[in-house]
Amino acid sequence: MQELVNTNLQIENLIYEIRGQQVMLDSDLAKLYQCKNGTKSLNLAVKRNMERFPNDFYFQLTKEEYKNLKFQNETSS
Repeated sequence: MQELVNTNLQIENLIYEIRGQQVMLDSDLAKLYQCKNGTKSLNLAVKRNMERFPNDFYFQLTKEEYKNLKFQNETSS
């Protein structure tokens, strides 16, 4: 696994609370791990190795959750 990139991003700012759980978005993880194909390669790696992750490790946002998260990001910037 590649080393985490030393970026100016504050990891704390990349953690959101959704469904009562603290989560990070695949797009942010892909940037941190410098995935060449972005989220595509990250999501593919997770799907190929699901047995290595806890059941609650990975879930997809509903359209409403996505809208709320997008609104939060626009409001905070």
